[in-house]
Amino acid sequence: MLQAFTKMQAAGNDFMVVIGRSLPAPSRQRIRALADRRRGVGFDQLLWVDEPGNGVDAVGYRVFNADGGEAGQCGNGALCIAALVADRRPDGGEISLKCRGGEVRARFAGDDSVSCSLGRPEWNPERVPFVAAGQEPSYGIAVDGENWQVEVLSLGNPHAVIAVADAAAAPVAGLGAGLSVHERFPRGCNVGFAETLGEQELKLRVYERGVGETPACGTGACAAAVAGIRQGRVRSPVKVEMPGGDLRVDWAGGGEPVWLTGRIDSVFEGRVEL
Repeated sequence: MLQAFTKMQAAGNDFMVVIGRSLPAPSRQRIRALADRRRGVGFDQLLWVDEPGNGVDAVGYRVFNADGGEAGQCGNGALCIAALVADRRPDGGEISLKCRGGEVRARFAGDDSVSCSLGRPEWNPERVPFVAAGQEPSYGIAVDGENWQVEVLSLGNPHAVIAVADAAAAPVAGLGAGLSVHERFPRGCNVGFAETLGEQELKLRVYERGVGETPACGTGACAAAVAGIRQGRVRSPVKVEMPGGDLRVDWAGGGEPVWLTGRIDSVFEGRVEL
């Protein structure tokens, strides 16, 4: 049976979006085949979205990484879903997007950009989850015999943030891969390498669990910005430069929600056998 989909991207982070998930989600093997950039559609994540009605104010969705594993949240994916269902909500206003990692509130700006609230950052190691004796500002983790200082938090997905002097020279492939499946992260994690460019600007590269290095990562941008604000390296709002483009992160600190803002594009539409 052929299923309609939309290929979308935000800052180079690309998605296959399927709306109307009356059928079971594809198998891990099928998702990996669809994610193949030579033989399939090609994407970082598959977004499996409930059918929204007219005047919708809430939509549920699931996020699957390119390796077929399910993720808790996807910031750039939430931006894309919000933009895709905007025509179902002609009166504007906020829309609620709900997935395994929690609820996202999305709103639309006049410059065709979308803003999503990704909730409050979670620092408690047990809730990330991350194995630690107690909560600390950062943690020492050994990878291949070398110790690294890592800031750990969750924004629906577990994140490890490493402050670096030069993001371009950061060992993203090796260290990112090692940390993403480290035993202290029971569910894996996304790994961000953040260079401070100014008091409101970061340069970031992200290794996403189940995907590898991606041109951009919405929750990764939020994690890097929030960690930087908490440690005093930057202040809100933070411009986060990534290889695929720029995102903006706003966070007032404490228990306040984190807001991610970016522009999205619908690349093409198609139909595929699931």
